[in-house]
Amino acid sequence: MPALRVGLTGGIACGKSLVAGMLRAHGAVVIDNDVLARQVVEPGTPGLAALVRRFGRAVLAADGSLDRHRLAAIVFEDASALEELNAIVHPLVRRAAAEAEARMPEDAVVVHDIPLLIESGQAGDFDLLVVVDVPEELQLRRLVEREGLDEAGARARIESQVGRPIRLAAADVVIDNAGTRQHTRDQVDALWHSLVRRSSRT
Repeated sequence: MPALRVGLTGGIACGKSLVAGMLRAHGAVVIDNDVLARQVVEPGTPGLAALVRRFGRAVLAADGSLDRHRLAAIVFEDASALEELNAIVHPLVRRAAAEAEARMPEDAVVVHDIPLLIESGQAGDFDLLVVVDVPEELQLRRLVEREGLDEAGARARIESQVGRPIRLAAADVVIDNAGTRQHTRDQVDALWHSLVRRSSRT
């Protein structure tokens, strides 16, 4: 069991990966659930087979891998399809994350980088829950610019996640990522020092 288990989440395009990278640079061991989510649906996996059974071969690319854009087009327009996708993928990712954590040294500060942490019912699973936050209009603008979506498509992706007030209410620590990178870094530096102090007491 690691010295400290931290859950890290935030809305899409809020800067969660930036904060995860800063924590990794400090020495945290980051378990990236986005990476795990890709691994559990690679060709030949039970995860990909389950997606094909549910959504059909239309979600496969020509090389037999998962076509994420086609799948996204289905699930972000249909709330029940998104729920079914999450019901298939989330348990596989959680199992992979637990296996990765079990290999960590006992003095590690382990950060679980989880986009849908609250939606998947994991808010109470960690010693500390960190939420990366920006105002909704900035989130929308960043998502449009990053993904090349129109505003309606970007809003659909944002609305597929739990609302900002729910994320903020669940947080033990909020990182405000609406300002400069240095402003974010200062907050992460302070967070890291508090995590080190806390882990040394366990």
